[in-house]
Amino acid sequence: MPPKDRNFVPMGNKIIPVLDAPRVEQWLRLPWSIYSEDKNWIPHLLQDVAKVFDPTKNKLLKDGKAMRWVLEDEQGQVIGRIAAFVDPKTAHTEAQPTGGMGFFECIHDQPAADRLFDTARDWLKEQGMEAMDGPINLGDRNMFWGVLIKNFTDPPIYGTNYNPPYYRELLENYGFQVWFNQLFFKRSALTPVQPIFHRKYKQLEDDPNIRMHDSRGRSVEQIASDFCTVYNAAWVDHENHKPMELATALKVVKSMKSVMDPRLLIFIRYADKPIAMYISLPELNEIFRYVDGNLNWWGKLKFLWHKKRGVVQTMTGIVFGVAKEFQGKGIEGALIVYAEKFIVNKKLYKDTVLTWIGDFNPRMVKVCENLGAENYRTLATYRYLFDRSKPFTPHPVIEKK
Repeated sequence: MPPKDRNFVPMGNKIIPVLDAPRVEQWLRLPWSIYSEDKNWIPHLLQDVAKVFDPTKNKLLKDGKAMRWVLEDEQGQVIGRIAAFVDPKTAHTEAQPTGGMGFFECIHDQPAADRLFDTARDWLKEQGMEAMDGPINLGDRNMFWGVLIKNFTDPPIYGTNYNPPYYRELLENYGFQVWFNQLFFKRSALTPVQPIFHRKYKQLEDDPNIRMHDSRGRSVEQIASDFCTVYNAAWVDHENHKPMELATALKVVKSMKSVMDPRLLIFIRYADKPIAMYISLPELNEIFRYVDGNLNWWGKLKFLWHKKRGVVQTMTGIVFGVAKEFQGKGIEGALIVYAEKFIVNKKLYKDTVLTWIGDFNPRMVKVCENLGAENYRTLATYRYLFDRSKPFTPHPVIEKK
């Protein structure tokens, strides 16, 4: 191993911008080298990663910017990669203009990692940024976000980052600090819902103003309308929250249509207005583990075959929300009881994984704990301030209002 010296760069290591098809292929394929000995790794779909950088598929590139690089050793072998981007929606919402770095992969070598981080930092400086968050995505937070710091034994769920334990060391040695932790919760079907939630469920069931239902028989448009309504009512307190437009919600639901199980899209209505939702999908990585990261025609055939033979045993909760005025009134527990009665008890799925909740959101963390879910995996989002003399503060906590 070369010395842990920020100024030491092995002779011949070369940063190369990704500007043509062969370099794109090298950049996309590097993880297969990094994880060649890791049987736990499930690759991201090449198509999912590629569309992040496709202006025809990622609308953030209309006003935003993105750049990629690979790092070669002196033999010409690719040993690292990184991307940097400026999200026009978030770049100027912090105390300092903040860009992002992501899709970081690197051998266990600090100087190599430093070279990649320096390259992303310098490019972001040229774009007027004063800090970078990472590893993050130029897009939604439920995909390609954070670095794994706890639980390297469970397979990753679809869209979530997975990495060797040493990535944390590479980031922190460079100077990155934890901006917030991403807490993933898991709930076994063997864990009964607490009696208090069953009592609340019964009260709601007897209330003529309340209706609980899944999404069987409902159109994509109806689901999108309910999703949009609850989302905007539930996340109103979140930092930088911007109301979701119906067109965006419709796009989200349409993107899930080919893989969703309508029994896993649960809503609660009050006076026929949606006030809560628990949206889950079959855990796709339990199928994608068989396609080796490529959903080409052969990958699609394998996907359909393994889907048909029923390999999915886990449902992944991607959205869990209650309208602000109904929070803390047992609605959260009623959603879980409904899932227990109509999904778990029918042995449709064995486990539930909830997509991450920030440690800055203690209300939702408490809800998960009260429901008997355990924080089984943690990722972290890091921040690096370019002016090293500036004080660093972690993500502010969402206070109950």
